Amino acid sequence: MLKALFPTLARFRLAVQLIMLALTVYGSVVVGHYAAEKISGALPALSCAYDMQNSAYCVLIPTQHQFHHRIGEGIVRAQQVTFQIVIPFLMTVLSFFAFFVVIGKAFCGWVCPLGTIQELVARIGRRFGFGLRRFVPGDLGAVGRVRPVKWLLLLALVFLLPLLAGLGVASHSLGNPYCDICPSRLATTLLTGNTEQLALRTNDGIAFALGAIGDALFGFLLVAALAVRQPFCRICPLLAWNSLFQRLSPLRLVKTPHEACAKCGVCSQACPLDIAEIAQAHGRKAFHEDCTLCGRCAEYCPQDGVIQLKWGPWALFASGREYYKRRVKAELPDGSVKPVRFAAREHA
Repeated sequence: MLKALFPTLARFRLAVQLIMLALTVYGSVVVGHYAAEKISGALPALSCAYDMQNSAYCVLIPTQHQFHHRIGEGIVRAQQVTFQIVIPFLMTVLSFFAFFVVIGKAFCGWVCPLGTIQELVARIGRRFGFGLRRFVPGDLGAVGRVRPVKWLLLLALVFLLPLLAGLGVASHSLGNPYCDICPSRLATTLLTGNTEQLALRTNDGIAFALGAIGDALFGFLLVAALAVRQPFCRICPLLAWNSLFQRLSPLRLVKTPHEACAKCGVCSQACPLDIAEIAQAHGRKAFHEDCTLCGRCAEYCPQDGVIQLKWGPWALFASGREYYKRRVKAELPDGSVKPVRFAAREHA
C-alpha cells in the first residue's frame, strides 16, 4: 500500500514535509494557544508562525535569550566581580605575601606596635615589682584553652561577620567588627594625642556595643600586661593569620635536639607566650603557631647553636653559653629584673 503511494523514499519525505509545513504554520489554530505554547518550545522547528504570541518559537529562541539575558549578563557581572572584588583582594593578599616572605612572623615579634606597647608595659610591671603571672611550663592544658581564641576571632570577626554584612544578612555596622574592638587602634591613636577613637557611637546599638568592648579590652590589656606577658598576642587573629603561612617564609626558628633539653626548659620560660613545645620538641614542631620569632628562646638557651633564627640557609642568630651568661645578668628568662626601690627620705 505504502509502496504504491510512495514508490520512492524522496516522495515519502516530500509528503512528510508538506504535512509538517501545514502543521508548523497553521497547526496552532487547530491545537489552540495553550498547546501551541507547549509544542513550540519542544519542537526543534523553525516556524515563527506557529506560535506568534510567545517568544518560544523554537529551541533557538529561548537559547538566545538565555545567552543574552543570563549567560552574557552573568559574564559581565563576573567581570565586574573580578575587577572590583577578586583582583583587589588578590593584590591585598599578594602584597602581604611579598612582605611576609621577607620577615615572616617576625612582624609580630619585631614590628607590631601593639606587641611593643605590651612589652614596654610589662617592663614597667617588672621594674615596680608586679607579680608575674604565667602559665606553668609544660601545662599545655592551660595554654590550650587560650590558643583557639585567636582562630575563633579570625573566623568570626575577620571573615564571617563582614561577609554576612556584605550579603545583607547582618547589620552594616558589622562590616569591620575586629577593627572596632582592636586595642592597637586605640593604643596607636592615643600615642598621637587623638582621643577620638575612645568615644562611643550612640546612634547605633551594635556600633556602641563594639566600641564599648574595644574600650574595655584596651583597659584590660593595659592592666593585664603589667603581670602577664603579651596578653593580647595570645588571642590576636593576626597571629593566627600569619601562622597559616609561616611555612612560606624563609625566616624561621630552628632547634636541633640536645640531651640537656629534657631537663632544662629555660627556653620555654623565656618565651613570652609560654610555648612549652620549644623545650619539648625539635625541628618544625618547635616552631609553634604561636611563635612570634622574638628570639628570646635563642637568647636564653645555654647550649651553643641549639636554637637558631635562620633566613633560608643563613643563621641570623644562634644560642650560646657565653651570650646566655651575659644576658641573665641583666634580665632573667621570665623577664624579671631588679625592681625599683624607693629609699625612705630622712627627716631632719
